[in-house]
Amino acid sequence: MTKDAFSEGNGRSTRIWLDMILKKELNRVIDWSLIDKEEYLLAMERSPIKDTEINILLKSALTDKSNDRDIYMKGIDASYRFEGYNMYSMYELDRKD
Repeated sequence: MTKDAFSEGNGRSTRIWLDMILKKELNRVIDWSLIDKEEYLLAMERSPIKDTEINILLKSALTDKSNDRDIYMKGIDASYRFEGYNMYSMYELDRKD
């Protein structure tokens, strides 16, 4: 297995895992649509050295709308956008006309 094949999806999985922990422990989730892609990626890159930046960024986007379907769907879209995939929107694909 190549490194690229292994790393594909790890960021998305980590964001889902984090939201599940936050929902269970705090009844809150991150509204990923409020987080700027470049800020997030830079904060993640620097987080092994100092995690203050990523903590502030994530805390600023916490919401108590942990059961809100729109927040969840926007979070999936943001996860794909963070990794360079933005051809489709989960929200648009899921809409029932």
